[in-house]
Amino acid sequence: MSDPSRPKGPKIIAITNQKGGVGKTTTAINLGAALAEEGKVVLLVDLDPQGNASTGLGVHREQRGLSTYDLLLEEVPLQDVVRKTDLENLFIAPATTDLSSADIELVSNEKRIFLLHDSLRAPLVADLGYDYVLIDCPPSLNLLTINAMVAAHSVLVPLQSEFFALEGLSQLMLTIREVRQTANKELRIEGVALTMYDARNNLSKQVEADARENLGDLVFSTVIPRNVRVSEAPSFAMPVLTYDPLSKGTTAYRHLARELIARN
Repeated sequence: MSDPSRPKGPKIIAITNQKGGVGKTTTAINLGAALAEEGKVVLLVDLDPQGNASTGLGVHREQRGLSTYDLLLEEVPLQDVVRKTDLENLFIAPATTDLSSADIELVSNEKRIFLLHDSLRAPLVADLGYDYVLIDCPPSLNLLTINAMVAAHSVLVPLQSEFFALEGLSQLMLTIREVRQTANKELRIEGVALTMYDARNNLSKQVEADARENLGDLVFSTVIPRNVRVSEAPSFAMPVLTYDPLSKGTTAYRHLARELIARN
């Protein structure tokens, strides 16, 4: 949950799940867009070497220039990496495939798990006017993900409404606890967002029941439905809120954004 003692500056949230295909990047893009629609100034930090969040917000590979690789490994200031998107109030620090080698290059760096922290928590960042910084993590518990957790105030976990979903969550929780004990005592679990939810499917209902029984209030009230419009939007390089403002997916992400704002 949120930390009331957090100093002034943007709320930094790492969006992570080491399991791929759970709606992590989709949630990062659309939650960012929904928060921006609510009038919040949002920076999305793409920390996934695949760069899907960058593509999904219309920043094509040949347009990216400086990236989160430069932010981490070359210590380029955040403001030099950030780009505008087509949405008002939504900005992105894009990723390129250069990040694929970051784990190897970080190993020999003494500050290897604090590099993103030092970039996002720098005094000047508080003056850039962001309300939220969302970090789209890679689908693994590697050094990039650890960097995100050390930099973040909290972690938001997208949880696919399918069999074995909760089993993979235990390792992530252990990692969060370890980071809290060793490198970032402020780190909290912002919440768990159920994704790809099909109300007609008994399995989705069972996963939701199990998640709420085991995790209680950590699970957001909002669930993100399995929705074809949400799946189609990235191929048009836009959030679902822009692609189809009236879709069920759009409505769900708007509700999730409002719930997140209320928690903070």
